[in-house]
Amino acid sequence: MKLSLVELATVAPGTDKPQALNDVLDAARQAEDLGYHRIWYAEHHDTAGFAAQAPEILIALAARATSRIRVGSGAVLLNHYSPYKVAETFLQLEALAPGRIDLGLGRATAGPLVDLALRRDRHTPPADDYNQQIEEVLAHLGLHPDHGSAFARLDPPAGIPTRPQVWILGSSGTSAQTAAELGLGYAFAGFINPDAAPRALLRHGAYAHAVTGPADRRALLAVSAVVADTDAEARRLSWTRTALLARTIRTGTSTPVPTVEEAAAELSDAEKNAPTVITDGRWPRQIAGSPATVRDQIEQMTKATGVDEVMIQDIVADPEARAHSRTLLAQALGISPGA
Repeated sequence: MKLSLVELATVAPGTDKPQALNDVLDAARQAEDLGYHRIWYAEHHDTAGFAAQAPEILIALAARATSRIRVGSGAVLLNHYSPYKVAETFLQLEALAPGRIDLGLGRATAGPLVDLALRRDRHTPPADDYNQQIEEVLAHLGLHPDHGSAFARLDPPAGIPTRPQVWILGSSGTSAQTAAELGLGYAFAGFINPDAAPRALLRHGAYAHAVTGPADRRALLAVSAVVADTDAEARRLSWTRTALLARTIRTGTSTPVPTVEEAAAELSDAEKNAPTVITDGRWPRQIAGSPATVRDQIEQMTKATGVDEVMIQDIVADPEARAHSRTLLAQALGISPGA
């Protein structure tokens, strides 16, 4: 099994975004040392608790700080950007770290105001042309026919012998068929929509088998997970994410990441005791437990989805506890450098 990481650059309580960005580079080095397969950086705008606003910058820094691990975006929010600019940026990253760059494409809203701030043309309603945008990115990368468009004479890959690996990220399953038909990797965000994960990933596998055959069914499952020495301690650490989501829903705005103590004071007993393992066949939004507990959950999930790679999201307030969680998980799954 491959183990990977999606990094949000969590701002630890009592610190600031510059410190969070330094922690990001430490996380990349640690992940490589532990044998993680890839590390992706998220794109979150107008957030007090996370410093990952520009994954391209973090990818470049992390690629320079490491030598083996794959580095990429989880995801570039393509609905906000020019496909040509995205293709040029990731070709440049690929030139800097050949064979190690992943271009994860997604779409999301950060709310009406941020969406408007990210747009250059604010007088025309945005078009729902995500699939066309993906195909245009692939054409600019030289990975898809151009079909004689007005941009056919442009040649962004000139002088760059390799290409980034392209993935589509989703949380509803609607992009599974698109990814398979285009021969792209598919990453499902199980921490957003856990109930739909098996169906979406099996759907992608079936389409990929029909289109490209059994040789290329690149897919991964992303889950939120916290590992500690005991089940009780892991559950306690998991309260940070639960409280952060509750704060965001309650206030409708971005809030700082709470400490475990703040989370304990804010959450109800029901929220603290929400399932963190598969219960009555239903997947939790966050796995938490000892190494043995989390290993068992991940093995059940990979069996149900047919994937051989799991990507971890871990919103833990304390950087040392977060690093320890990543170490324990790598050991539990038998991951090692070069594996």
